[in-house]
Amino acid sequence: MQCNPGCGACCIAPSISSAIPGMPDGKPEGVRCIQLNDENLCKIFGQPERPKVCEQFTAEVDICGHSAQEAMDNLIELVDMTQTQVK
Repeated sequence: MQCNPGCGACCIAPSISSAIPGMPDGKPEGVRCIQLNDENLCKIFGQPERPKVCEQFTAEVDICGHSAQEAMDNLIELVDMTQTQVK
């Protein structure tokens, strides 16, 4: 599947623990990645400094749904479920 145009949910909702250029300690959940541009596209897509976790993410309808809002809702729910399991 192709990413939903202008989505960026995968760059906002989850935390990323690895370093990102401009965010050396990664990013917490719910925080917009500094590498996300105004059109919600990754400024370092395809570049070697892009975190491996980002590189490995693939858009799937079960996660991304059919809209940016659906993707955000699904990812927030997954983050919440993961935190509940850790506690």
